[in-house]
Amino acid sequence: MKKLLKKILALLRQIFHQFSSTQQRSYPPASHPPTIPIPPIPTFVPQWHNGLVLVCSQCTVEQFDGSSHRINRGTTASVELQNWLKSRLKFDGLWGKCRFVSTSCLGVCPQGGVVVVLHHNAVGQQCFIVSKGGEREILYSYIKQMHKY
Repeated sequence: MKKLLKKILALLRQIFHQFSSTQQRSYPPASHPPTIPIPPIPTFVPQWHNGLVLVCSQCTVEQFDGSSHRINRGTTASVELQNWLKSRLKFDGLWGKCRFVSTSCLGVCPQGGVVVVLHHNAVGQQCFIVSKGGEREILYSYIKQMHKY
């Protein structure tokens, strides 16, 4: 039995040696291994090519009244902001030209505001912290500007 195992081990060493010597000869002289082709993944042109709006769904999940008491209103500030933007875009006939997506935490965590990221191929990426005040109108003007491209 030992003789058989020794013969098998010697045969395996011979196979590995032949394999490694043929692999070394196949490399180009620049000593870089050959590149492995990456298979293609299907792509598409999205309907929201006019922009992508990411709204953090974790911002101001806990609502507070004026006296710093926690209250439950049923909707978060991020959902409220998305609904407001959706109604404004529908009113102006721009709904559907950009895509709104709720995301998990974007790592900014502002007090009393919602993190919003706008992305458009022509404009690039812009990040905002939007509170309930006039900043909504400013954000809306940025979104409307994305539709010009």
